[in-house]
Amino acid sequence: MPTGLLIVSAPSGSGKSTIVQWLMREHPELRLAFSISATSRPPRGTEQHGVEYFFLSPEEFRQKIQEDAFLEYEEVYEDRFYGTLKEQVERQLAAGQSVVFDVDVKGGLRIKEFYGERAMSLFIQPPSVEELRRRLEGRGTDSPEQIEERLAKAEYEMSFAPRFDHIVVNDNLDDAKAETLRLVSNFLKQTP
Repeated sequence: MPTGLLIVSAPSGSGKSTIVQWLMREHPELRLAFSISATSRPPRGTEQHGVEYFFLSPEEFRQKIQEDAFLEYEEVYEDRFYGTLKEQVERQLAAGQSVVFDVDVKGGLRIKEFYGERAMSLFIQPPSVEELRRRLEGRGTDSPEQIEERLAKAEYEMSFAPRFDHIVVNDNLDDAKAETLRLVSNFLKQTP
């Protein structure tokens, strides 16, 4: 099967990670691999350079920005950068991998703009903001304030959904998995 570029964005709690991990685990024939991002934060625990992230100093990150080395990047906090290196994506494609970008909506749209038809963008959407609230509360991991922040961010992110190639509404996880598999398989079959 040919290789391709898959951009997946979604609000927190929409099931994106569950769907993507299922796809990677259950469908090895797709040869999916996450893009390895760069960050200026220090490694945590057993994280290794070139495996989970490429760890760069803030100065190195800024230098790469000047060199136009990133498909997309963001300074999340002062001196705390995250980004996707063009060179790394090309290396993964050359190795026969289909690269999966698990990125925010703005990063996803920037990557799509750069690659055009070589990339397919998917937006995984919860059936409603009310359902998203129920899911986030059901996780039991966030305070009420954090849930309100996530919901406000989700509404903002959902306003970008029409700019993606496909929207998969995750109101039933099995159906959303099947729809994502169909879209990804069809896209990769058409990739030159």
